[in-house]
Amino acid sequence: MTIRVLIADDQAMVREGLAVLLGAQPGIEVVGEAVDGGDAVDKAAALRPDVVLMDVRMPVLNGLEATRLITGAGHDGPPADGAAGRTRVLVVTTFDLDEYVYAALRAGASGFVLKDASAQALAEAVRVVAAGDAMLAPSVTRRLLGAFARLGPPGPPAHAGAGRLTGRETEVLTLVARGLSNAEIAGRLVVAEQTVKTHVGRILTKLGLRDRTQAAVFAYEAGLVRPGD
Repeated sequence: MTIRVLIADDQAMVREGLAVLLGAQPGIEVVGEAVDGGDAVDKAAALRPDVVLMDVRMPVLNGLEATRLITGAGHDGPPADGAAGRTRVLVVTTFDLDEYVYAALRAGASGFVLKDASAQALAEAVRVVAAGDAMLAPSVTRRLLGAFARLGPPGPPAHAGAGRLTGRETEVLTLVARGLSNAEIAGRLVVAEQTVKTHVGRILTKLGLRDRTQAAVFAYEAGLVRPGD
């Protein structure tokens, strides 16, 4: 299945460059370009792409607020639906700063990569995010954990519905938050990888989360996992 991508950046040269890079990758189609955050929100609703490549600093509406509106984070409106069910946002920026990492994920982004990534790395990020998995560069992951460490004491484990999870689902969620893949979790728990996939799907459904990235954020904010565990 072809992954449909919308590119949102206020610099024409950047948009065109990303379009050329991704257009040359198998299984990826660039279906549109947006010149600012407001334009990105409108075109995401009209085109319903699988993934939006979102710049952070843009006029009219910044990338973080545009991400929040597209994913439905923080309000009752439904998220835009893509071919695979929901439009996901991959934040692409030159700014490798803590505030952007945490704010982007809280806004509903499914991944965060830098503009100096190679064409192959960018394409892989698009594929991973479109599949519903987490896409965080190692340096970004370290900053994310640091951000949680600075937030102070976490909320109670039952925060925002964690109490609806079974014991095994809670265990799987904590391992997802620690960055383990399905195969690694299966090995740790001595179960089939398909069983882990089933647990992850139920966790996302019960908690109303989009993907593994959001599940990891939830686990840290709920106090199920602490930086350094």
